Amino acid sequence: MRTPFRLKNGLFYGWVVVIVFFIIMGILMGVGSSFSIFFKSIEGEFNLTRTTTSAILSVSMVLVPVFGFIGGWALDRYGPRIVLFIMGLVTGLGLVLTSQTGAAWQLFITYSFLLALGSGAIYVVAVSTVSRWFDKKRGRAVGITGSGEGLGTVVMAPFSTFLMSRYGWQKAYLILGIIVWVIVVPLSQLLKKDPYEVGSLPDGAIAESVDGGAGDMENVGGVTAPSSLSLLETLKTKSFWLVVGIWLAFSFCMVMVFTHIVPHVTDIGISATEAAVMLSIMGGARAVGMILLGIVADKAGRKRVAVISTLFQAGAMVWLVWANELWMFYLFAVVYGLGNGGLFSGVTALLGNTFGLSRLGSILGLIEIGWGIGAAAGPVIGGLVFDTGGSYTPAFLLGAGAMAIIAVLVALLKPETGK
Repeated sequence: MRTPFRLKNGLFYGWVVVIVFFIIMGILMGVGSSFSIFFKSIEGEFNLTRTTTSAILSVSMVLVPVFGFIGGWALDRYGPRIVLFIMGLVTGLGLVLTSQTGAAWQLFITYSFLLALGSGAIYVVAVSTVSRWFDKKRGRAVGITGSGEGLGTVVMAPFSTFLMSRYGWQKAYLILGIIVWVIVVPLSQLLKKDPYEVGSLPDGAIAESVDGGAGDMENVGGVTAPSSLSLLETLKTKSFWLVVGIWLAFSFCMVMVFTHIVPHVTDIGISATEAAVMLSIMGGARAVGMILLGIVADKAGRKRVAVISTLFQAGAMVWLVWANELWMFYLFAVVYGLGNGGLFSGVTALLGNTFGLSRLGSILGLIEIGWGIGAAAGPVIGGLVFDTGGSYTPAFLLGAGAMAIIAVLVALLKPETGK
């Protein structure tokens, strides 16, 4: 019979895992979200339409669920250390080869394919790993992890602008690729799959003693890991398809905004530098929203925070339609970023409770189907809307509608396991 557990003295290794993923997500996702910075340079270099330029990113987004599922399966089987090592190598290679392209079609191989292969599974791997290390503090842990993406945008947007203005877009990608190799590959070796590897429980608790077997649950390192739904059982639940819909609408709006916001604001006369600052503000607000609202979600309710955050984003998208001055775009960046971070933390923290933890990597990989469809559609639809009518207004209103749909879908979510 298991006796009550006590808190482990010293630093809980789960926080080391969080910080490592914070840095890795900041670099990988920061590079991806900076595509908007390179957008017009690539468009002009190869004489492309905005629809075609957007398709470079959209093709990558289509591949994200494929590599997300593969990465999730590999995580469940081999752990995060080897998975992140390979991801870092491939992402750096994709960026380096992108710097050597001489024709637009080559970008669909070096950027669209290789970057999806290298970084497409980062959300799945990071969230499923961190979720295993925390229970009561999962909201804040996931929020801190995910905030790396927001802070990565804060750093990478102006850094990419600087590199591009000084060296050109191709050399900028070469430097970014080297940075990925130097930082991500070594950090990947600090990761561990879950607390059961070190004889601990989520949140840093350890068992005083263990008598008897593990029964029908997995026993790792003397501590029993909770069971969860199988993949087939997961596919039969209503919650799975609700989350797929949430992720589809979320990524549709988010990736469209991050792809077209810089071209939009520069079209109306705002400088590229000011546009990069706005993108950084959005990323910073997103990071703050993930951390602070992640903490709030652990206390006030994860579903409640997710719904409120979604409604803030819907309002921000409507505001964006009317924005025509720099301060208005800065205000949009703050409100949208905070809401975006809150939605991420709230929904992501719910996933472990909804589906269980032991196969969460594979499950999140399947859920990436929704993310990939929305992320692929958002940039292309935004580009088509602009190329057809010369305005992004209908696209931004579609984004607001997508946010309203998410609020309803989140409200319908419920746990599918006893966890």
